[in-house]
Amino acid sequence: MSAKSRKSSERIDRPFGKAVLRRARAIADRYQIILQFEDGLYYGRGLELPTAMNHGRTPDECVKATRDILTTAVAYLIESGQTPPAPASDNKRSEQINVRLTPEERLLLEEAARSKGYRGISDFVRSASLANAK
Repeated sequence: MSAKSRKSSERIDRPFGKAVLRRARAIADRYQIILQFEDGLYYGRGLELPTAMNHGRTPDECVKATRDILTTAVAYLIESGQTPPAPASDNKRSEQINVRLTPEERLLLEEAARSKGYRGISDFVRSASLANAK
């Protein structure tokens, strides 16, 4: 086995360092989790990382499992030199777009956002759009 192959195989099985996990957990603990109930299970995904998903039999079990996968995703980003997304609560988003809607469309979007557990239309549209864009 070449040195390069050996090094690659070692990276696959090695856990994250404690400092990286601590930092990742501190970031992931501030991420919002969106829960849905379907077919007897709760499904959760991160608002800031919509492709990080997990499930559970109860809401608490689902949140814990989803928080774990968010921590893993953030640890990966940190370790690979990427910057994890800021928690939505930090309001560090600097770009704004405007979308014109009819009053009926706005009501439909507000209702859909509330039914999915979002605070407002912008979080709902951002999360749904980013989840489909990746």
